[in-house]
Amino acid sequence: MPDAAHDVAERAVELALREGADTVEATVSIDRRFHAEARGDVVSRLERSTAKALHVRAFVDGRKATLVTSDFTASTLSEMLRQTIAAAAFVARDELAGLPERFAQAVPDLGLHDPAISEREESVKVEEALELERAIRKLDARIVNSNGSHYSDAMSEIAIANSAQFSGSYRSTRASRSSGPVAVDGRFKRTGHYGTAARRLDELEPLELVAGNAVRRATEMFGARKPLTMRVPVIFERDVAASIVDDIFAALSGANVAAGNSWLIGRIGQRVAADSVTIVDDGRLTGRLGSSPFDGEGVETRRTPAIENGTLTTYLCDTYYARRLGLQSTGNSNGSGVGANNCFLQAGTASLDDAIAATPRGVLVLDTIGFATEHASGTYSRGARGFFIERGEKAYPIDEFTIAGGYLEMLNAIDLIGNDLRFDGAVTAPSFRVSEMTISGN
Repeated sequence: MPDAAHDVAERAVELALREGADTVEATVSIDRRFHAEARGDVVSRLERSTAKALHVRAFVDGRKATLVTSDFTASTLSEMLRQTIAAAAFVARDELAGLPERFAQAVPDLGLHDPAISEREESVKVEEALELERAIRKLDARIVNSNGSHYSDAMSEIAIANSAQFSGSYRSTRASRSSGPVAVDGRFKRTGHYGTAARRLDELEPLELVAGNAVRRATEMFGARKPLTMRVPVIFERDVAASIVDDIFAALSGANVAAGNSWLIGRIGQRVAADSVTIVDDGRLTGRLGSSPFDGEGVETRRTPAIENGTLTTYLCDTYYARRLGLQSTGNSNGSGVGANNCFLQAGTASLDDAIAATPRGVLVLDTIGFATEHASGTYSRGARGFFIERGEKAYPIDEFTIAGGYLEMLNAIDLIGNDLRFDGAVTAPSFRVSEMTISGN
């Protein structure tokens, strides 16, 4: 139990009520972070930080006032809360604002904390960044530089208390290692990047695997050519697939739906994807990066299949936007709006190699460029890099082309989903294939 954060949150609630709040919620976060970056044989960046913050939402006669501070001193805090609550009088009343109606009844252990991370010697962490940097340069003589090889970790404490008698706290950790090698072949230069992240140290992908994947990504695109404009099957490798699911999460967000900025408005109960497509938000997965026992308002997290077997079942909401839309909170508050827990496309059974072998002629997308998604209309357009596929094999690298389509068209045309789902972020996806899309090149 992170007692220090917990005590500050409860004290802030007491002070806010004393200063005139009708209802109040206080969240305390304490983060200790470490980051080492190596380039060549030197440590180019070393950062160590401790950050703490108290976030208070106070409600007075339907008016909300917010305070954020890192000063936990009782006398200072009392004065700041007095001023904050007095300022609520200038805010318009909002009958939908206020605390949730229900809260988490328990704080289960979801395996979010790994003591091995906090106990690790800093010299070992620094050496890991250097070792990763040495590894990428040994793998291929064309690796002449890098944008840095990194090790980082964080230990966090979260505590929430409110005037409705909810009080809960938990600890979590995360660690990551990544590298961005730079390769030169003749007059051409290419860069790559690969990383891994997890709650537990022993769940990180091995250093050798990270180095190998980063070098492969930096070198495999030499000799790339611009493809012809055509309509072909398109396979999105898992990192790119995750960015597409991130766009779909934005369309599922109750905040965007309420603002009229989602192509999924008015489609609950309707088919929006192929039968094989199920997109889930699940904050209760053991040991995952997006997991937590309760959300930013103290509401119990849960498993929510937002798109199930191709049908839109609900939007993802915090309390406020659930009220706006006539729904129930799905436990997706991040403290200031709607956020993802573990939002993912449910995996299929085929490997990426299987998907390529099952594609006589098409495109494998390894990377995209730009942010040309229009959430209101659901149009998708990105610059891309990858491989052209012929006779079920990667034939040659391609770049300088654009992929375009509509999300409704894309989701309904998914005809193959991979088995390579990896929970290395809050929004993830396995590789998947869209049966036909337009790529624009020459």
